[in-house]
Amino acid sequence: MATQSTLEAAKGGDETAFESLISAHRGELHAHCYRMLGSVHDADDAMQDVMLRAWRAIGRFEGRSSLRSWFYTIATNVCLTQLERRPKRVLPLDYGPAAAGDEPPGRPVIESVWVEPYPDDVMGLEDGYASPDARYEQREGIELAFIAALQHLAPNQRAALILREVLGFSAKESAELLDTSVASINSALQRARAAVEERIPAQTQQETLRALGDDELKELVDRYVDAWERNDVEAFTAMLAEEASFAMPPLATWYSGRDGISTWARLAPMSGEFRWRSTYVRANGQPALGFYSWDEEQQAYMPFALNVLTFSGREVSNVTAFICRSIESPDPEAYVHFPGQPANPRSLSGFFERFGLPERLTD
Repeated sequence: MATQSTLEAAKGGDETAFESLISAHRGELHAHCYRMLGSVHDADDAMQDVMLRAWRAIGRFEGRSSLRSWFYTIATNVCLTQLERRPKRVLPLDYGPAAAGDEPPGRPVIESVWVEPYPDDVMGLEDGYASPDARYEQREGIELAFIAALQHLAPNQRAALILREVLGFSAKESAELLDTSVASINSALQRARAAVEERIPAQTQQETLRALGDDELKELVDRYVDAWERNDVEAFTAMLAEEASFAMPPLATWYSGRDGISTWARLAPMSGEFRWRSTYVRANGQPALGFYSWDEEQQAYMPFALNVLTFSGREVSNVTAFICRSIESPDPEAYVHFPGQPANPRSLSGFFERFGLPERLTD
C-alpha cells in the first residue's frame, strides 16, 4: 500500500515522504489552529511547531490511531500551549460598547487582541463536512461570528467543541486526543455548545449564501461597492439591517444600528474626503472586499482595509473592516483620517497579500 510505504519511509528519516504525509492534512490542520487561536499569524507559528514536533516524533508513531488523529493530537496540544501564553482574541463588538454615530474613531488597541480574517480559499479548505459525524460544515467552522464565539470559551472547551462538532471525532477519540476522559469531553462540549449558540446567528452564513444564490449575492455586493465608490450614504444605509454593526480593528471603536452607522458614514468615510475602490474576494467563507483609498502622491488606490460582509437575508448585518494602516501615531486625529496613514506591513501582508489582492488599483 502506497501510504504504508510512504509512512515507513518517513519513519526512516525520508523528509520527502514525511512532507507527502502531512501535506494531505496541511489545509485542515491550519484551519484547526486558526479556530483554536483566532489568528492566521498565530496559526502559521503553530503549524511550524506542529511540523517540527511531528517530524521528530514520526519514528515513534505506532499506528494505534490514524495518522490524521495523530497529527491533530500534536496540533491541538501546540495550540493549547500557545493559549497559555497570550490573551484571547476578540472582535471590537466584544471589546466594548458601540460608539455614537457622531463620535469619531478613537485610538487603536496596540496589543494583538483582535481576531484576524482567514483566507480559506488560499489555504485550500474544502467544502462540506470534515466527517459524517460533524455538526458544522468546515466553512461554517471558520465564519467570523463562529471564530469570535470560540475565543470566549475556555481552551479545553474550545478544543472539545472543535474536535467533536467541526471535525467529527467521536467522544472516545476526542478524549484520547486531549488525554482526558469521555465524561470530561462530554461535559466540556455541553458547556461549550451552549455558550457558542448564544453568540452566533441562528442561520449560518453558508446557509444564507446558498439561499441567496450566486447571482443575487453578486447583485448585492455590486450595489454595496457602487454606494461606496459614489459616497452615496443613502444607498449604503438602505442595504443595512436595522441592528447592523460596523467594526474596524485595530480600532476598538464600532458603530451600531442603521442610524448610527449612517451618521458616522456621512461624517467620515463617505463625506467626500476620500475616494474608494474595491475588489471582490472571500474571507472566512464569506463575501469580502479589499478596499483601496486614493493616494494622490502614488496616483493610485492603495490598500486600506479588508471588509468582511455578513448578510441576514438580503441585508448587510455586519461589516468588519480589517484596516491595514499604521497605528504608530499618538494623535487621535490620525485615525479620523486613517487613509492618510502609511501601510502597516504586517497587516498588509495578512489582509491583502495573503488573500492574493493587488498591491494597488488604478482608474
